[in-house]
Amino acid sequence: MADTSPVLVWIRRDLRLSDHAALHAAAQTGRPVIPVFIRDHTVDGLGAAPKWRLGLGLEHYARALEEKGSRLILRAGPAREVLEALLAETGAGAVFWQRAYDPASVERDTLVKSALKARGVAARSFPGHLLFEPWSVETKQGGFYKVYSPFWRAVCGVQVPEPLPAPARLSAPERWPESDRLEDWHLGAAMRRGAAVLRPHVQLGEASAQGRLGAFVAGKIAGYKDGRNLVAEDGTSTLAENLSLGEISPAQCWHAGRRAQEAGKAGAETWLKELVWREFAYHLMWHTPHLLEDNWREEWRAFPWNEDARRSEVIAWKRARTGIPFVDAGLREMYVTGRMHNRARMIVASYLTKHLMCHWKIGMDWFADCLTDWDPAANALGWQWTAGSGPDAAPYFRVFNPITQREKFDPDQAYIRRWIAEGQRNPPQTALSYFDAIPESWAMAPDDPYPAPVVSAEEGRKAALAAYEARDF
Repeated sequence: MADTSPVLVWIRRDLRLSDHAALHAAAQTGRPVIPVFIRDHTVDGLGAAPKWRLGLGLEHYARALEEKGSRLILRAGPAREVLEALLAETGAGAVFWQRAYDPASVERDTLVKSALKARGVAARSFPGHLLFEPWSVETKQGGFYKVYSPFWRAVCGVQVPEPLPAPARLSAPERWPESDRLEDWHLGAAMRRGAAVLRPHVQLGEASAQGRLGAFVAGKIAGYKDGRNLVAEDGTSTLAENLSLGEISPAQCWHAGRRAQEAGKAGAETWLKELVWREFAYHLMWHTPHLLEDNWREEWRAFPWNEDARRSEVIAWKRARTGIPFVDAGLREMYVTGRMHNRARMIVASYLTKHLMCHWKIGMDWFADCLTDWDPAANALGWQWTAGSGPDAAPYFRVFNPITQREKFDPDQAYIRRWIAEGQRNPPQTALSYFDAIPESWAMAPDDPYPAPVVSAEEGRKAALAAYEARDF
């Protein structure tokens, strides 16, 4: 007799219907499908902004599933215990999910799969969060890649499977299991008044992500090579927010980029390289998981970083009051929108780690609390690359000058004026919104005088270079 028991599809950071291998495989069985999201320790450990954004994404995804005749079941607790309880309640005979690659998720998933198989339950994991599984890309010597450029050359010609279609409909079980109420989880509690400021800047869900991709490929991708660095211009795809929660798949982005490249759009290859930079981050996180917690380069482990997040310079940096307009503008963009232009991220990170000589983990943790497009691998790699402790051939020479960087990438200071109210007679709403988003305890107002630099660009550069020379890198 054919197996008619339900299939549990464990939803994680893959809030889409199309190109969802686990959901597609479950639908193909013809058996009832029960999508379930589990609020376990990996969810509870998220920072304020990404947890709030996850809540919005789950609400939207639940509605998308309902349009397919399905539901999203919400449960809280250790993943193994939740899944075992659902198996008992529903009579399900299989659990499918898409893979995660951070150390905490890998440890959890390995234990869950082992426990389920021991019970005779079909436990299957699928790819989908990446273009290439981290273990599938090897050097000619059989090891993993430690430098981006050869990694790009190794994968740029590899065939990426065509994205899977969304299921036309999902078979429902005879009786749905009980579900928690999303509002009872209070995933946005830590955002407080900032949620109302950020909300207009969020683009939720699969349809919105596909719209973003389509508009980008139709227009901005042609000038992406140069446009991506102009901080006041709308020159990027802004898809990181959707990729982080799997509202769009990297394969969907890759094929769209390839089609643009074949059509002769000049910036397409540069954008594809950015997608592969994300892959490289996961490649490193998989093979060297200490990337998330410790200096990737062993020789940096004895470097005398300032690790005191309570120091006045760090507080000034967090409050976007460093006195360096490019740095402060980037941080304020993040507080108002939940995102930050990538060029600004490099300048903001460089100022903290090099001009202020603060440990990159201080900044990495702050971004993890404030970014709606937070991604564990990309965030860690970005901070370590900028700090010099990550995979880069010449960290000694790369101390970004925030003054010359502003002159090059924001020549008319449009970005500065957009985000910094102090000193402007009629500041725009974007700049004023910063004061609505931040904690009231910071006691800041638009008519405050703009501060003098905590550390000047030249002074900070000299101090950083002297520290590097003393360590003989």
